[in-house]
Amino acid sequence: KWHNLPQRSLEIMAAQAYKSGILTAGEVRRMLNLPSRLAVDEFLKREGAYLHYTEADLEHDLQAVAKVIQTNDHCL
Repeated sequence: KWHNLPQRSLEIMAAQAYKSGILTAGEVRRMLNLPSRLAVDEFLKREGAYLHYTEADLEHDLQAVAKVIQTNDHCL
């Protein structure tokens, strides 16, 4: 359980810094040398540090999806 205390300490600090808004997901990825954004998402979920996603983010994503759908409809 405690075989790699320095690494675990770094993970705990990264998760807490993310929760506090001190680090971004990209910074967590670099700090922990994780291979992908998916690995970061899995790590943060496991640590209970859920992604920061606001209503404004959702609205932006919905608009982007609608734009893609509208563009594809014109191509048909």
